[in-house]
Amino acid sequence: MEAYGEFAKVYDMFMDNVDYEAWCSYLTERLKEYKINNGLVLELGCGTGTMTEMLAEAGYDMIGVDNSEEMLAEAMEKRVESGHDILYLLQDMQEFELYGTVRAIISVCDCMNYLTEEEDFLQVLKLANNYLDPGGIFIFDVNTDYKYREVIGDSTIAENREDSSFIWENSFDPETGMNVYELTLFLLREDGLYEKEEEIHYQRAYTVDAIRRMIADSGMELLHIYDAYTLEPPRADSERLTFIVKEKGKKRF
Repeated sequence: MEAYGEFAKVYDMFMDNVDYEAWCSYLTERLKEYKINNGLVLELGCGTGTMTEMLAEAGYDMIGVDNSEEMLAEAMEKRVESGHDILYLLQDMQEFELYGTVRAIISVCDCMNYLTEEEDFLQVLKLANNYLDPGGIFIFDVNTDYKYREVIGDSTIAENREDSSFIWENSFDPETGMNVYELTLFLLREDGLYEKEEEIHYQRAYTVDAIRRMIADSGMELLHIYDAYTLEPPRADSERLTFIVKEKGKKRF
């Protein structure tokens, strides 16, 4: 997985189109649906900690895992401001380790798409099954093949803000399901000049059938697939899906 570098400094600014509050409300409703009203919850790919903070505010004891030091630095600044007792761990999703089990795991903002090999996707599911309390819930979202092919694939996205701007070039290979983001950032320095930074990110589109199979292979139980952050079934033009899966006994691996 490719870690966020300089983009971490402006990530929240460019993600202001995401309705985190609505997503958090949805997640807490789903957790409560399965009687998870409090206790330990892990966020995989927590980034700058926006959702982690919201879930902590909702009464959960949060752990955040991310593989980017820069993103976690932003998250820890938020933790200082909020005073929430959040544990942040610098770890890759497919290798995360905890000291014990948690009641639920979440992963949002298509973090699971950064797992570009099926074996890594499956490994995260196996780890989730291992570190969940009996009957615990894992909720994650993914960008769909449709979104990569029809919405963002082979397109260029550019935004100009007061203190920074970016050019985001996408390239999607329908045969491999791989999407490459080439990101060029222009960040305003204290001397009034702009500094250019470049990053490359890789994501992979997975079919619903492939994810179903990996959930079964991990030992977990698939409960629901929704058009993301709704209770509606997936559509042919769904751009993001939410999966809800359940711990179903521990396996050695």
